[in-house]
Amino acid sequence: MTTLTARASAFRSAITTFIDERRDAKLKGNNTDIETTAKYEYTTWLADAARRVNQIQAVTHVLKATHPDARGSSLHLTPNNLPQHHEIGSHLLGDAFAEDIVGNAAALDVFKFLKTEVEGKRLFDWMQASDSDLQAALSEDAETAQEWMHAFSSLIRAETQPTSHVVAKQLYWLVGEEPSDNADYQLLQPLFSSALTHTVHADIQAVRFGEENKLARQARRENSAYDGSYHDYRGLVVRKLGGTKPQNISQLNSERGGVNYLLASLPPHWNASDRIKVLKVDSVFHSFYFFDDVAELLKSLSRLLQSDPEAIKATREKREALEQALGQQLALFGESIRFGQEPGWSRHTDCKLPQCQRLWLDPERIELPLRQDHQAKDEQFNADYQWGDWPDEVAGYFANWLNTQLHKAGLKTVGDVEYKHWAKQAVIEAHWPVPQQRRAPGGAV
Repeated sequence: MTTLTARASAFRSAITTFIDERRDAKLKGNNTDIETTAKYEYTTWLADAARRVNQIQAVTHVLKATHPDARGSSLHLTPNNLPQHHEIGSHLLGDAFAEDIVGNAAALDVFKFLKTEVEGKRLFDWMQASDSDLQAALSEDAETAQEWMHAFSSLIRAETQPTSHVVAKQLYWLVGEEPSDNADYQLLQPLFSSALTHTVHADIQAVRFGEENKLARQARRENSAYDGSYHDYRGLVVRKLGGTKPQNISQLNSERGGVNYLLASLPPHWNASDRIKVLKVDSVFHSFYFFDDVAELLKSLSRLLQSDPEAIKATREKREALEQALGQQLALFGESIRFGQEPGWSRHTDCKLPQCQRLWLDPERIELPLRQDHQAKDEQFNADYQWGDWPDEVAGYFANWLNTQLHKAGLKTVGDVEYKHWAKQAVIEAHWPVPQQRRAPGGAV
């Protein structure tokens, strides 16, 4: 009997452990099953695995993901060897990619065996490197061990002539000049990048169920501070591949339970500031109704007031919550415009807004140099800003707007009393650039 080196013994121990665990799982405590026990004898199992390995193939691009009955070629394309386009694709994975397995699902245990790690690398990687200690650990017979190494290494194989199939996706791409000539077309077959899909799936799972995002969502529910980042994928669609047998598509598809995420492919959702008109209008409040949650909050407030609720604490708290939410929306509305426009935009000749709204929405204008041809206007703007009574005027516009909206909703009794209440609420809740203290020249408070 050949004496194994310590390293070869480590390989032998890892292989033995894998085979024993497979045997024990199969026996489920029934150690009297002699036939099953014999199948999991070290040499017997390895010989069978080396025979069955040709029933599966390591790939990065899976054909059956486009149609489960496709019988053409799946491919193994190392990301680093792909064309390095600017667009997102498999080429960006570099060395950090997961190989998928296609073929007979009954032989997937062979791949699990080849994924067994020793010294931080898979047995499959050591076999491709023709590691002598691993070869010695496989069998005392050098010829048998070499045959098994070669068989297991064939898990990645390139077909001399890749083939398509009638149910595979195909595109005729015009490469010549004459669309009516069949010879001027190249037949393309888009392939599903399982390696890229698996990486994207892992990232989305981490976003949806990861601990960091869970803490962020909890902080939001509790309205508490959170010193971290939050990620989100919106408008996801799940495409299930393989039905009740996802392993028939591929190994990685089985690990994902057949779940393959599709990102939203929709027209751009413009920022609110892009939809708010600030030029050629006499008030920005024409756009406020359509901002964020304003319309829904307004409907809720209208319904509450129209229901003529009892004058009790619960009613007051509910009304105040809606009023405060509207005030906060007003603050966000102003902030979205300030962040979405360059300082000084209110100097434009098409700006027809009243002075108080210009001061509210373009406060950084006071930091700009005075224009020689409009020096008096700029000086007046800066003086009006420092005087600081414009928040009250903006609050008045808000109160008028809210009364008008409630009138449209059928509440005809709102008037001066409500106007004063809404205006006061707006000043208290909205975060003006200078809420209670006027900013001195130079930015000091």
